[in-house]
Amino acid sequence: MFTKIDLCSMALLKMGEKPIQSWCEDSAAAQLARTLFDSTVDTLLTIFPWRFATQTLILSRNTNGDFVIPENVLRILKCQGQIVGKTIITSGDTTEISAIIKTETERFPSYFANLVATKLAVEFCIPLLGDANVFKMMSVLYESEYQSAKFIDSTTSVNQSNIGDFSLINSRF
Repeated sequence: MFTKIDLCSMALLKMGEKPIQSWCEDSAAAQLARTLFDSTVDTLLTIFPWRFATQTLILSRNTNGDFVIPENVLRILKCQGQIVGKTIITSGDTTEISAIIKTETERFPSYFANLVATKLAVEFCIPLLGDANVFKMMSVLYESEYQSAKFIDSTTSVNQSNIGDFSLINSRF
């Protein structure tokens, strides 16, 4: 279980810097952490359909008759209907979507927490150190950890009940 401070401190340690203890610190590192953390994590969650951050949601029409996409949805992977802005246009009283949602840091698996820390180190590198060589090294490390994290996430066991009714699977057995 990781906190935002833990992940930012891990990033700073990867760069050879001192960790932060609080968001309220009056340091360049703490200011960067406050500024970049949420957008960096949201971007990382969005770029791949991480199993731990993917949920199926059933939406109902609101009082205006619209299907409004919830605020915690970062990316819709699958839906029945057309997405227009923050709404989905489709018939029926409910609609189902598969989406990547904002996820609390405490729910991050260790492979993703490590990826977040490395990506934050990449983001912090130039403003804090101004060293292009360290930036390149962190960028290469991030790419390697990204590939590893995707592999680990994609090889996590699948709940077989989700694919049990798929005709091609049934015909194979």
